[in-house]
Amino acid sequence: MSLRVLVVPDKFKGTLTARQAAEAIALGWGEVRPSDKVECLPMADGGDGFGEVLGKLLGAERRTCSTIDSAGRSRDAEWWLQKQTATAIVETAQVNGLALLPTGQFHPNQLDTYGIGAVFREVQNEGARHIFVGIGGSATNDGGFGMARSLGWKFLDSRGVGIQHWTELSQLDRVEPPSNALEFDGFIIAVDVANPLLGNDGASRVYGPQKGLRESDFPKAEACLRRLSEVMQQHHGEDYSILPGAGAAGGLGFGLKAFCRGSFRSGGEIFAQLSGLESRIQEADLIITGEGAMDSQTLMGKGVGVIAQAAARAGKPCLCLAGAVTVDLDTVPWPNFKSFSIVPEIASLEEAKSNAFQCLQRLAARAARRQD
Repeated sequence: MSLRVLVVPDKFKGTLTARQAAEAIALGWGEVRPSDKVECLPMADGGDGFGEVLGKLLGAERRTCSTIDSAGRSRDAEWWLQKQTATAIVETAQVNGLALLPTGQFHPNQLDTYGIGAVFREVQNEGARHIFVGIGGSATNDGGFGMARSLGWKFLDSRGVGIQHWTELSQLDRVEPPSNALEFDGFIIAVDVANPLLGNDGASRVYGPQKGLRESDFPKAEACLRRLSEVMQQHHGEDYSILPGAGAAGGLGFGLKAFCRGSFRSGGEIFAQLSGLESRIQEADLIITGEGAMDSQTLMGKGVGVIAQAAARAGKPCLCLAGAVTVDLDTVPWPNFKSFSIVPEIASLEEAKSNAFQCLQRLAARAARRQD
């Protein structure tokens, strides 16, 4: 019997975009079950690919802004504008993305979010009144300090001397806001994790190592971000560092809240709302999602988890095709859920990275044969 199959994968980080992953899955599935009706719906939960996915859903035009990356190198960053609704989509990884940097060449202490400010100014100058900001995939750990400086915030030590680098924030005494602050009617910070800014579950200790922070760097990084949060608490009268999502993107979540007065929302939930995910799932017989690594964060609100939860609510079976599965499947809370992994079922890690499209296509074909 033919099935209506909804394919809703996230990106396979570093190898496949969500769109490419959907194409690979559809091809592999179709080889084995050609009579099935397959619909592809690439997703994004706030990280790399967020701008392209939401831009397509909203019918927005692609724009470019001349700015700098996290290492201070010139770059044209993409963003998206839907003129009729005055809505912009910004993917900050277009500026401070880890994927933009050569591996191992820069330490996070050398990087900041300064270039993001130019994008926000251009978005405002183009008339946008509402903005979605996806912040995953970052190389930085500056708590949004660089971005704030580029928007005109001043950071002063006890002598009134301006602080120029985020690694000096432990000396911060006070801040001065800009005279021409950003003005949007709606500023949504799309996050894919719920970490606070500080502590064992915070930005530096959890995500710093994948960007190059060493354990010996943690005390300094933590002291700088803690002092930043203390001074901003004095300024606003609220402690934003404890909010879920404040630790996202090296603390950029905190920075967007503290310096731009944004509001946190799950990137996966934003995608679900704008794509009409619930109704599409209702119309399907089977849901297939996927990501590079299905791990503990999948169960904490990341994209694949959002899809699996929606499928479970609708009573529909859900398959996850992943590069690797490291989570204990006995802890997965969704009924009628199965997972398949490229490594080690299909290929070695090296082959999975170098030949990701074909490996995912083969995995989809294997999952389709199991469906018969």
